[in-house]
Amino acid sequence: MIDTVIFDLDGTLLNTLEDLRDSVNAIMQRYGWETYSLQQIRSFVGNGIRVLMERAVPQGADNALFDQAFAAFRAYYTEHCRIKTKPYDGVLELMQCLAEKGIRMAIVSNKNDGAVQELKNIYFSKYVAAAIGDRDGARRKPAPDSVYAALEEMGSRKENAVYIGDSEVDYQTAVNSGLPCILVSWGFRDREVLSRLAGAYIVDSCDEITQLLESL
Repeated sequence: MIDTVIFDLDGTLLNTLEDLRDSVNAIMQRYGWETYSLQQIRSFVGNGIRVLMERAVPQGADNALFDQAFAAFRAYYTEHCRIKTKPYDGVLELMQCLAEKGIRMAIVSNKNDGAVQELKNIYFSKYVAAAIGDRDGARRKPAPDSVYAALEEMGSRKENAVYIGDSEVDYQTAVNSGLPCILVSWGFRDREVLSRLAGAYIVDSCDEITQLLESL
């Protein structure tokens, strides 16, 4: 029986794409580099903000100014991570429903931990028992470390947990953690891409998540 749900954040619970785009482009403009469209940023996300910036900065990590630009992005995004960001339709209602059923919830994200904690406190503090972002010295998803840390923090067992995300990275995280995987089609990857990931459950609405959890 499922008693614990671990959520990805960006593209799963929160539509953060516009704030990510605006923050990336603020740094690009600061250094005189090319700016990006929303669709381009959508294709860059999923592997954490360092990889996002490696894809955005000309020559990536080989650029002599990369570390400086990355630090500037982290600071800027932490300060501007909720200008346009908002929960996807039905997310808060889903969490309320899960809470009423006694299901524990956590967030595990490749977003920098400061932004994860801020966004959790703003939107999900009523529901989420553990929130873990990208921290210095810790392996990012798809390594299972942050999932296991969240389970330990909540006193949950992986045999009774499920992972919900929106990307190939989330799928591999679930596989590496030994958890069933639910992928949402409203996030940063198209349904066609998600359908190629064997064994994942794909849902198009929050109501489907509730129904699926009852059957697992």
